[in-house]
Amino acid sequence: MRRVRVIRNVQLGIKNLMVHKLRSLLTVLGVVFGVGSVIAMLAVGEGASQQALEQIRKLGSNNIILTSMKPPEDEMGSTQRVFMSVYGLLYEDEQKIRETVPGVRRTVAVKLVRKEGRLGERSLELRLVGTTPDWFDLVNRPVVAGRVLCQRDFDRRGDVCVLTEHGARRLLATEHTIGQRVRIGGENYEVVGIIQSEVGGGSIQTPDLEVDAYVPLTLAQERYGDVISRRAAGTRERELVELHQILVQLGSIEQVEPAAAAIQRMLERSHKKNDYRIRVPLALLRQAEATKRTFNIVLGSIAGISLLVGGIGIMNIMLASVTERTREIGIRRAIGAKRRQVISQFLIETVVLSTVGGLIGIGIGVSLPWLITRFAGMPTVIPLYGVVLAIAISVGVGVVFGLYPAIRAARLDPIVALRHE
Repeated sequence: MRRVRVIRNVQLGIKNLMVHKLRSLLTVLGVVFGVGSVIAMLAVGEGASQQALEQIRKLGSNNIILTSMKPPEDEMGSTQRVFMSVYGLLYEDEQKIRETVPGVRRTVAVKLVRKEGRLGERSLELRLVGTTPDWFDLVNRPVVAGRVLCQRDFDRRGDVCVLTEHGARRLLATEHTIGQRVRIGGENYEVVGIIQSEVGGGSIQTPDLEVDAYVPLTLAQERYGDVISRRAAGTRERELVELHQILVQLGSIEQVEPAAAAIQRMLERSHKKNDYRIRVPLALLRQAEATKRTFNIVLGSIAGISLLVGGIGIMNIMLASVTERTREIGIRRAIGAKRRQVISQFLIETVVLSTVGGLIGIGIGVSLPWLITRFAGMPTVIPLYGVVLAIAISVGVGVVFGLYPAIRAARLDPIVALRHE
């Protein structure tokens, strides 16, 4: 019996709303845009956050990345006609970290040199990366073709290289890829593999670039040494840098932060200048996760204002509806309708309004992220909790903002209501 009464009240509420179709449509627009904006903004925020988190995870949660940095005082001294700048990480640093820091599983030394790659008439400026085979385990990238560097290449100082996919497409073009010999910095190398490369965005920097050529570290040391010379604006600048990067892998995530602190103390004792930087992906990951939560709260709050405005619109219309239907309310009360029945009638109408608006808003909110991804290229992820939250808020808006008009209608004096014109 109760179920039949609820169904009848819902049907009556829909019928009353359909009497004023345009007014009802305009009333639900606030809820529609509110729900749509909640879902769309959360989808954009979730997509951006997941992209940043994925980039950090690719660096390895149990890795530490050390990078050589040119001190500010050396930058100022570069106005001299001939200048030798000595800075950065040392081979000795890599050995000390591997042998003395607790929890270190392995270390990877990296030497970086800017050189021109050439094949026939095609040329491309790329970054030559001298490293060990372990690099491809710490910075995991899919192999597109061929293989990566192996221990045999390292021990024999083989003149082989592994290209990134982007660089291979630009340099090799229609030529055969694996087995092709290219000239890099005046030296010949055989291409033995191609890997896919990832590029970090913003402050999240990955150890690799779009155009990299990986060669054995032993060969890079032999052919290019530790001194880099550059000419610019009539000056000649020379830099002595032994290692540009050191990648450190720990045995477990729990050992990362203590190991980073130990490495920091060790480098402070052996380096008089602040010529290095320590990046801990685990700390970046935690910071990004905290930023993601804050970002979602802010976006949800901003979009929630639209729902608040929509709720106020619903309340305003329902108050006007109570005034218009005062005589109807008086008749219902005179023939025995109780206050709770009048309250439920008006409350059902507001919930129907907000629910319909919420469902339309979900459709818009799901469509907008797809359009943003398709035409703007921004990654979007529609979180399930965003859809549930939006519909829950829309129903809540109907209840909260419809309660006062419903109670006001129920409190009308039947005699006064019957006299209302």
